[in-house]
Amino acid sequence: RLWGCFPRVLGHCARELGLFSMEEAVHRMTGLPARRFGIPDRGVLREGAFADLVLFDPQTVADTATFEAPISPAAGIDMVMVAGRAVWRDGASTGARPGRPIRLQTLVPSAG
Repeated sequence: RLWGCFPRVLGHCARELGLFSMEEAVHRMTGLPARRFGIPDRGVLREGAFADLVLFDPQTVADTATFEAPISPAAGIDMVMVAGRAVWRDGASTGARPGRPIRLQTLVPSAG
């Protein structure tokens, strides 16, 4: 389910099952792995950091992908921005591709 993992965590695990808060779910998918893998300026909202953002409705976000149809847009995701540019809006790709590879030599491993 290529496009279903994170929306499932947000909609099913956080909202429906209440396993953790929506904020904790977002942190586990953004700031925590960025810190763990030593990826600077990612996974945080602050001046100077990369503007990688997902605008979603916590009441409606849900996975729609299946194993038979793994590329199916999630419900409740209004916009995705990478490096400050919209790459997904109004249910479709914008065609923008502002991302760049993170090279191994740029990573700074965390201490824990």
